[in-house]
Amino acid sequence: MDLGVNETTALPGHEQAIQISGTHAVLGSNMMLPLKGCETAIFALGCFWGAERIFWKLDGVLTTAVGYTAGYSKNPTYEEVCSGRTGHTEAVLVGFDPTVIRYEDLLRTFWEAHNPTQGMRQGNDRGSQYRSGVYTFGDDQAAAAAASKASYEQSLKAAGHDDITTEIAPASEFFYAEEYHQQYLHKNPSGYCGIGGTGVSCPIA
Repeated sequence: MDLGVNETTALPGHEQAIQISGTHAVLGSNMMLPLKGCETAIFALGCFWGAERIFWKLDGVLTTAVGYTAGYSKNPTYEEVCSGRTGHTEAVLVGFDPTVIRYEDLLRTFWEAHNPTQGMRQGNDRGSQYRSGVYTFGDDQAAAAAASKASYEQSLKAAGHDDITTEIAPASEFFYAEEYHQQYLHKNPSGYCGIGGTGVSCPIA
């Protein structure tokens, strides 16, 4: 996927990470890696404000956080990511209890919550920071993500949609976004949410 930037041309980033409270404003849980007592998933599906709210509402999800991943610059700021010069996408970190909710169920939520055929945008939000992505931890997540993509693509094509443009890759470093972005739609209930699906169900068993 051509991001228009590479390791050589990306912004240099910062030595110090963005400092956040680390406590989930809705669930009261710890948001900081490593996530103890749960498994971890990372998804990118457009503006992370609405995307995070979708996941924190699911039974079995113990914590969520928003941030930046799959780019080149170290510890980027929101403004830098929005410039398109870091290579990152806006992403949601999800900590979940696999005895309550399966990774496959998270994948179904991911696919159905957005339009994964739009390339470098999601709805009216345009830019590489809004691209769709599944960033996996281990072979099992990678296999499940690939299988779900193949299955959902068939359903989308049957409904007249284009090919899926979602990138699936091993998880790279996740940089937490600024505090005001964390659980944004809880803090700002009438805030902007650009997340919207295709209306096509994802056939995961």
